[in-house]
Amino acid sequence: MQRVIFSADDFGLSESVNAAVERAHSEGVLNAASLMVAAPAAADAVRRARALPGLRVGLHLVTIEGQAMLPHVTIPDLVDGSGWFPSDQFLLGVKYFFRPRVRRQLAAEIRAQFAAFADTGLRLDHANAHKHMHLHPIVGALTLRIGRDFGLRSVRVPAEPPAVLARCGTHVGWGDRALYYWTRLLRRQIRAAGMIANDHCFGIAWSGHMTVDRLRRVLEQVPDGCSEIYCHPATTRDAALSRLMPDYEHAAELAALLDPDIAAAVRTLVG
Repeated sequence: MQRVIFSADDFGLSESVNAAVERAHSEGVLNAASLMVAAPAAADAVRRARALPGLRVGLHLVTIEGQAMLPHVTIPDLVDGSGWFPSDQFLLGVKYFFRPRVRRQLAAEIRAQFAAFADTGLRLDHANAHKHMHLHPIVGALTLRIGRDFGLRSVRVPAEPPAVLARCGTHVGWGDRALYYWTRLLRRQIRAAGMIANDHCFGIAWSGHMTVDRLRRVLEQVPDGCSEIYCHPATTRDAALSRLMPDYEHAAELAALLDPDIAAAVRTLVG
């Protein structure tokens, strides 16, 4: 049996992202969105989500390259003076793993983000992490442990099957295969916590470039089980998107989510 979830990341990053999420859900195939609770347009995202009862909203946990909920004075080892997480994934990973003081600050920030989501009044549908940082065993464990206190039941596993990618016509390197096998650790953590996860995930190799053609290819090859296809739609390229994701095709991803042929392919797939 095949089940497909279309989700949007970075909900709340900017109003152009929020407007795209609203339109892709109302007029297209988008089922879910993941909210950055400390992002500049988070309040606007929450307002739109409240008017879209069918949109499943979860937490897009930020522990890298984004704004924290807590101030620098509370988590000085995590963020700069403006409360911004750095972009160096390797260095952050080492700090999270080896420094107890950093882990305590990380736990406090993760709890603050879950609490901020709870304060929105929205139902917590799921959680995942910006740039898949919950694949880090410490971030993953804290997300599950703290998330349970807020009713978390579902977590994304970014497991993109190399065999499917190959059938879609894209090159599969050793890095893609290594990442796929590494996701097994997160899946074991989720199962041990009594939570659920998707079986497959698409949008990693083509992150920011999930065009109509690529969505069509994925849908033609989607395996049995629950597949999450995540995108980064936006109506326009604003300053935040130009700075953080200069090469992403945000408008093309929105167009793909609105494309009638994609909607028809989904209807055929699910019968």
